[in-house]
Amino acid sequence: MRKIKVSVCTGTACYVMGASELLLLNENLPEKLRDAVEIEDIPCVGQCHSGMKKQPPYVKIDGELIPLATLQTVISKIEEKYVECK
Repeated sequence: MRKIKVSVCTGTACYVMGASELLLLNENLPEKLRDAVEIEDIPCVGQCHSGMKKQPPYVKIDGELIPLATLQTVISKIEEKYVECK
């Protein structure tokens, strides 16, 4: 099974708005998901100045942008992707 790629933006705005908590994602994942997820931090996803009305922190899950990301929303999206991968 391929791994679900989670990219956490750690640019200044994202970090201040909650990405620091998102970097602890692996510790908060259910046990069944830990081996199915690859987590990386990236310096910027380029959304803050894109003119979009969405807000940080941003996370990309398999390339899909998640604005206003929280541990709960990210874990929910990972669970959806996990089911799709099976």
